[in-house]
Amino acid sequence: MITLQGRTALITGGSRGIGRATALLFARAGADVAFSYATREDAAAEVREEIERLGRRPLAVRADLSRPEEARSLVERSFREFPGLDILVNNHGIWTYGRMGDMSAEVWSETVRVNLDGVFYVTNAAVPKMISGRGGAIINVSSTAAIRGEADHSHYAATKGALNALTKSLAVELAPHGVRVNAVAPGWVDTDMSAEVFRDPEFKRRIRETIPLGRIPSPEDIAGPILFLASDLARHITGAVLNVNGGAVLCG
Repeated sequence: MITLQGRTALITGGSRGIGRATALLFARAGADVAFSYATREDAAAEVREEIERLGRRPLAVRADLSRPEEARSLVERSFREFPGLDILVNNHGIWTYGRMGDMSAEVWSETVRVNLDGVFYVTNAAVPKMISGRGGAIINVSSTAAIRGEADHSHYAATKGALNALTKSLAVELAPHGVRVNAVAPGWVDTDMSAEVFRDPEFKRRIRETIPLGRIPSPEDIAGPILFLASDLARHITGAVLNVNGGAVLCG
């Protein structure tokens, strides 16, 4: 039985998709949950209310995590609201189109600021609090794009590859302080991020056929492995990149 009873978690990008599913699963496991959101206040309110219905304490904070001051403020607010910080899930990110040779510097820079710099800002603020407390677990949400590459999304793949490297480096750096650092790397997931391309039923069918398990996962299918890595069942796992893609990308 996985339990997070008595623990506090901070999830970035927690109002929709994988972040939402993770926030609710953590609450069901007994954790109090702080989460950030970018724009959708209505979606954030729904998650907050659901966490309360599950008997746990929520905190929803609107933040642009590509701004260091807002990332620091998110961590500080979470720490003021809850007695400690046991789990950090860096989930936020954007996925946009960009073909090399035609990609603007603005598109490249925005993706790096949100997907990589934002993770650095949040983690840099959170780590001292985790070290001074009971240790804990950091889970970064990466992507199979970091492993196999992704045509027309090289900027996205580059940030996720950097996130994998960051995960492994921090795992070694923070292990003496009792902080484990791992990553979950999903493939295609049926979320808002992929909703536009999945409007084409033929495209969605072709994607499904590339997955050996024969299904496109829900956000909950990714939240489960995140919960595992956050729990004591994974207490001897650090520096791992757990691929959750139905067998579409196999690597050791």
